[in-house]
Amino acid sequence: MSEAMEHLVILLCIIVTATLLYYIVKIKQPNKDFSGIKYRVKIWWGMLLIFFLATLVSPVLSLLSVMGVSYLALKEYFQMMKTRKSDRRLFLWAYIMIPIQYYWIYIGWYGMFIVFIPVYVFLFLPLPRIIRKGTIGFLRSVSVTQWGLMLMVFGLSHLAYYQFATPEYGSNLLLFLIILTQANDVIQYIISLYLGKRKVVPSANPNISWEGFIFGVIGTTCISYLIYPIFTPFAWKFGIISGVLISVAGFIGSLTISVLKRDMLIGNKEKAEMLKGRYLSRIDSLTYTSPIFFHVIRYFFDFM
Repeated sequence: MSEAMEHLVILLCIIVTATLLYYIVKIKQPNKDFSGIKYRVKIWWGMLLIFFLATLVSPVLSLLSVMGVSYLALKEYFQMMKTRKSDRRLFLWAYIMIPIQYYWIYIGWYGMFIVFIPVYVFLFLPLPRIIRKGTIGFLRSVSVTQWGLMLMVFGLSHLAYYQFATPEYGSNLLLFLIILTQANDVIQYIISLYLGKRKVVPSANPNISWEGFIFGVIGTTCISYLIYPIFTPFAWKFGIISGVLISVAGFIGSLTISVLKRDMLIGNKEKAEMLKGRYLSRIDSLTYTSPIFFHVIRYFFDFM
């Protein structure tokens, strides 16, 4: 059995076990809200498919899958906004930026990949909103759209770049990142659910507590130390650092998306209920962990 197939089998066993545990606990404790874990389990199955495509079929199919996730996440983000008719052209331009951003990954042009959205899109995105659309709501429309592109497209696009940046280690590093990110989310959620006393932002997300954050860092770091020899070429010190880095970044990402959603959906309970548990609730942490982990590795290791 090849190394890639072994990792796929390990991941499949982990996901099946986690799924069974989720349903067992849900049946035994029907009054508890396990929706956060439910969303994570769905992500695990989706990421299993992406890892399968990246390692056993083609990195291009994996890239297209992540690009689809970026599109759906950005679409959901725009649905939360209070928009005007004048914003439609701006949104269209934002959607067009998605395949362009992923094209830079496909051809391996790192320089353009890293500056396209933060620099060029930032500078020229206002044009379709300016031309014959007036000035009312200009700053809000453009800034909120750029924020969405940075998180849902630029941040998530790093998930697709791992296997192109390093074909030898890329798929395993991606798997390592996803396992730790999702493990951190689940640990934080469970600890906050059962032991959480000090809420970080109770008005935005009562499921995020300081106890969950602390146990998340400890638990994720321990898991990182156990699995880094399997999935990475790192030494033990960077295996530990990776756990701390991913857990802290994931906490900030989850916290930021929660506050952002709360702010954008204030006064619109119907839309909030409709969008509950969709893409932003599932990939919030990855919008932060993916780019941060990518660039730290690229800075310290020559193979990236």
